[in-house]
Amino acid sequence: MILTGPPAMQLNADLLQRAVVDSTARPWMPSPAAGIQRRQLERDGEEVARATSVVRYLPGSRFGAHVHGLGEEIFVLEGELCDEYGSYPAGTWIKNPAGSSHAPYTDSGCLLLVKLRHLQPEDQERQVVNWRDCPWQPGRAPGVDGLVLSRYGSTQTGLVRFAPGASSTPHSHAGGEEVFVLEGSYQDEYGHYGTHTWVRSPHGSSHLPSSAEGCLLFIKTGHLPTQAHA
Repeated sequence: MILTGPPAMQLNADLLQRAVVDSTARPWMPSPAAGIQRRQLERDGEEVARATSVVRYLPGSRFGAHVHGLGEEIFVLEGELCDEYGSYPAGTWIKNPAGSSHAPYTDSGCLLLVKLRHLQPEDQERQVVNWRDCPWQPGRAPGVDGLVLSRYGSTQTGLVRFAPGASSTPHSHAGGEEVFVLEGSYQDEYGHYGTHTWVRSPHGSSHLPSSAEGCLLFIKTGHLPTQAHA
């Protein structure tokens, strides 16, 4: 008889499918560490999993030292996160490459967007960037500006800012797109997306985004699969 463990948890696990999650409507779930909770947006696996989550650290909480088997990406939404390498205030983006390790903690509490086990193993550069230190560049249309945090291969990570009433141009996503709404809201022909909503658009999809009130978006492009794995 072959013994197997429990089935892996799957939530929006098919990267070839569009997914939209209002993180504020998701329940807070406990993590293995006291005082740290998660709102899960996508997940494929159990405790070791490819996952995207909003993570809340209560004041004084800490997570034990651990290794990032396929990397970790963190965007600090509120408060301040710390580890043995430094302190990271709101607005900081951190890329911890595959094989790296740390023991994160917070004194004051913090709210994070966290992506696990999605980086390419050969991407070995650790990066720490606060978007407030980066220059804005004109985007696709008037009132739409962008800034780049990182580029690696086909993957680009950065922010996009819509002025109130601004509209982009129609465009398609080669290698897909993920958006997390940091401030405000935007809309396209498929729906309306408020603050802390996560949207994944697969390879080859297209849309025409605009924002009535203005918004600030964290965006990754070019990192999703172009076809199903055999």
